[in-house]
Amino acid sequence: MITNPTPQRSLRGHQPQRPSQRAAVTSGYVAHLATRLTERDRWLARMLYEHRVLTTHQIVEMAWPSVRAANMRLLRLYQWRLIDRFQPFVTSGTAPMHYVLDLAGAAMLAREDGLDLRDLDYRHDRATGIAYSLHLAHTVGTNGFFSALVARSRRTDTTGRLTAWWSETRCARHFGDIVRPDAYGLWREFSPAPAALEWFLEFDFGTERPDRVGRKLAGYAKLATTTGITTPVLLWTPTTRREAYVRRAMAAALADLDDPSLVPLATSSADFLDGQDNDPAAARWQPLDVQRPSTWRLHIAELADAWPQLPPLGNSSSDPAQANGDVVNGLLPPSPLPPEPSDRRPRG
Repeated sequence: MITNPTPQRSLRGHQPQRPSQRAAVTSGYVAHLATRLTERDRWLARMLYEHRVLTTHQIVEMAWPSVRAANMRLLRLYQWRLIDRFQPFVTSGTAPMHYVLDLAGAAMLAREDGLDLRDLDYRHDRATGIAYSLHLAHTVGTNGFFSALVARSRRTDTTGRLTAWWSETRCARHFGDIVRPDAYGLWREFSPAPAALEWFLEFDFGTERPDRVGRKLAGYAKLATTTGITTPVLLWTPTTRREAYVRRAMAAALADLDDPSLVPLATSSADFLDGQDNDPAAARWQPLDVQRPSTWRLHIAELADAWPQLPPLGNSSSDPAQANGDVVNGLLPPSPLPPEPSDRRPRG
């Protein structure tokens, strides 16, 4: 017998009031919104445009001091339609909130760079459609790899910094006719000796056969031959067992190349440093050399010394894409590191 039925009002959750899609892209609304945003808010909008989706945890470790502070600000940005959000279904536990760029955020980016919204090739349904994409976990995993490097860069005890991070989309526009890396990164070490390493990332989820992963190396060799630039490839696997299988396939693929030195390769796995911080910059990378096998694990900054054939990179700490005028859909790639906190408190 039901003696205490649930009131109807308890079946409804509070929905924050948001402007309509038409109102969110008007010049008046965007101009009003600009007076409320901090430099960190604008940086987040550019990061979401570049990398499509970021979780709460990734946003917090990159730019906010605490989860509570981030959630309060993200809620406000959601109400203003700078960003949108969704929460994927998981069979156990609760998935983190996932954030994408919303209409007002895209309109603001376009106007800041003197562009029309159509020039950004942005569509709200396509931005939120990643919630149903079969590549959602892969995209989030790749972004988590780099958000951990951003967090490492912000630590007071660090000696290095992530200075460039290109998305899969940007890489595809540059190299997609030859190879499609999951991302591009550039890490600079400043002490005790200056060093720099740029790389293409292959984020492996264990869903492809090892031999298919190995066949990708031929594309990287062709890219190095075409451009005259040798760029290392870092392969991230879910387990050490998977890493061992893929390394054997990679070794066979390298042996088939005319010049294996065109594709410097190192591998690591998510569970290699079990029980410690899952830091991609830690001593976890094992270079693959078919002629001189080694079991040493190196920091990401030490990999440049493992491949003496690589020419040294410049000493500038800026993103090389900025200097080269690399523009996709009218926008330069954003800095991976957030701006310093603003002294001016935006109006609520």
